Amino acid sequence: MFFSSKPTVSIDEAKIDELLSRGVAEAIPTTGSLKKLLMGGKKLRIKLGVDPTGENIHLGNTVPLLKLRDFQELGHQVVFIVGDFTAVIGDTSDKESERPMLADDAIKKNMATWKTQVGKVLDLSKTEFRKNSEWLGKLTYREIGEHANIFSVADFIARDNIKRRLNVGKRVSLREVLYPLMQGYDSVAVKADVELGASDQRFNVLAGRPLQEHFGQTPQHCLLFSLMAGTDGEKMSKSRGNVINITDTPDDMFGRAMSMKDEVVKDFFVSATRVPLSKVEEILMKHPKEAKMALAKELVRMYHGEKAAHAALENFEKTFSKGEVPEGTLEISVEGALKVSDLVRAGVVASNTEANRLLKDGAIRIAGSDEKVVDLATIQAGTVLRIGKHRFLKIVK
Repeated sequence: MFFSSKPTVSIDEAKIDELLSRGVAEAIPTTGSLKKLLMGGKKLRIKLGVDPTGENIHLGNTVPLLKLRDFQELGHQVVFIVGDFTAVIGDTSDKESERPMLADDAIKKNMATWKTQVGKVLDLSKTEFRKNSEWLGKLTYREIGEHANIFSVADFIARDNIKRRLNVGKRVSLREVLYPLMQGYDSVAVKADVELGASDQRFNVLAGRPLQEHFGQTPQHCLLFSLMAGTDGEKMSKSRGNVINITDTPDDMFGRAMSMKDEVVKDFFVSATRVPLSKVEEILMKHPKEAKMALAKELVRMYHGEKAAHAALENFEKTFSKGEVPEGTLEISVEGALKVSDLVRAGVVASNTEANRLLKDGAIRIAGSDEKVVDLATIQAGTVLRIGKHRFLKIVK
């Protein structure tokens, strides 16, 4: 683990200043007011809620998790909420269309290993781990009406993405209006002093403040983070395959980091690691490839340990300097012709969409040659595919 434990609340001003600035887009009401609260020495309850819309946690998800760990190391109480109830409704904060309702089975499957994954960042022995079905599932229509009365329809439709959808005639369901109420009530239920969220979550995070005030609680402070681009410089999306999952193997994690655009390296260093910022600036002065290798090694170290990070670096250099196929290349057994879905099943691509895009772009090749794969069905047993720049898969039939 890369966290430390502290018995009491720390009021280390330098650490608090970095906590309130590193990767932070906005503090509400103000940075100064939150700093004053932190310098007061009171043990605060720091809330983060995440909906289990997928099985894996990626580096974009770790931005608020690392910030939670920063609070935890100062001695504050971290409250991690798995949105098993809000996931059914679906958050549209970052969506240009209606998010489908998730089935209970899908939610249970997605959250099966979440606690283990979160434990790679947080000290779980000091983390309050909750599911919001505990309180949201018990609310009556009367109570929901009471919560809804605090907000207006105008508040909701003033949001940029909702306004755009309405302007072009796209459907906005009534259930989507409920989501901010639910996230806001989470803050009431856990008595949050501070809530963390991405900048596109601003409306939802702010919803907690009037609800807490309504229930006689002190309105929470809010800390919002800049949205990270994916490895390709575009919007981070699991379907695009431009994420790095913390469950990726060391070699795959290293390779994905090496495939990222030069312009996003600094953001990953700042928001997805805790390398001292002074050292980050030194690293970024080096050649872009060296900077990426330093980032890749650090990411593997964080989630797999020092030994795995060193081995991944050696494997990468051997593979891409000498053109060799990596040792321990992932294998997949298939019946019949190789299909796009087999690549997804093997975990070398995030989705059918990504696999089809790579095929179209000529980015799937026979390892050891420059031959592009046009039709997966023609691939014979024993063939090793090179997928993108840094992923390999051996086909076994």
